[in-house]
Amino acid sequence: MKRILVTGGAGFIGSHLCERLLKEGNEVICLDNYFTGTKANILHLRDYPYFEMVRHDITHPFFAEVDQIYNMACPASPVHYQYNPIKTIKTSVMGAVNMLGLAKRMKARILQASTSEVYGDPTVHPQPESYWGNVNPIGLRSCYDEGKRCAETLFMDYHNSNQVDIKIIRIFNTYGPNMNPNDGRVVSNFIVQALQGKDITIYGDGMQTRSFQYVDDLVEGTVRMMNTSDDFTGPVNIGNPHEFTMLELAQNILDLTGSSSKLVHQPLPQDDPKQRRPDISLAKEKLNGWEPKVHLREGLTKTIAYFDEILAGPDPYAH
Repeated sequence: MKRILVTGGAGFIGSHLCERLLKEGNEVICLDNYFTGTKANILHLRDYPYFEMVRHDITHPFFAEVDQIYNMACPASPVHYQYNPIKTIKTSVMGAVNMLGLAKRMKARILQASTSEVYGDPTVHPQPESYWGNVNPIGLRSCYDEGKRCAETLFMDYHNSNQVDIKIIRIFNTYGPNMNPNDGRVVSNFIVQALQGKDITIYGDGMQTRSFQYVDDLVEGTVRMMNTSDDFTGPVNIGNPHEFTMLELAQNILDLTGSSSKLVHQPLPQDDPKQRRPDISLAKEKLNGWEPKVHLREGLTKTIAYFDEILAGPDPYAH
């Protein structure tokens, strides 16, 4: 049994990670300020005797005796991270400093949840970890993109200067149950619009591409990365290499929901990447042959069932 701290543990990905770690017999401290997370995501975990929920904002120091830290805390959808861009970058940067300080004191291993957004609007396709990116440092998205890039820098500097045991993953578009229906990301947008019979909003011509990874595949890759040998720090891409256009995604969701929603086009937001697909050869090599197992339609079916249930009841994200 390890004592494991998960920051952002009540969020979409963090809640799935907490459940996985508890099922493996660990003690888990879930840290969250509930800005984008919700207690509804983790209430079912209260039955585990070694689960602890703590309301805390990682821009402030936190002290606990732990063996491992998964640093997942940060708003990840444009709607939320652009709501308070200064707070977003503080969460990435000050949060990294505080969690790295804790890892240093405890001699704990710490994993940083970075993002494919560090590649910006890529000029190299698919994106390998060696690609440095094409990022606008002063755009609308930069509080998130640059915050995560700076967090990666801090992790490497703590590792090189203070021998902190670090791991870095770069997460590509992920979807699944426990997503916030109002988070403005494309999968949740399309599903909610289809289920409510509203027009489905396509930005631009709909030919821009994304690679969609089901949350269970991400959690599997994340846990494997945390438990790799000491000499491998990453970063490593965790994503699904199958690429879909926005029009293909919308059509899949229309088919699976049986919705009669119409597609409507709106202008493309600033700095929105035209294409995004991970090169996962490093993950396959270093993470015991890890690769995504859940196909898009299978994952969408589970996600649609989750949203159907959420939309039928009171909003768990209403504060």
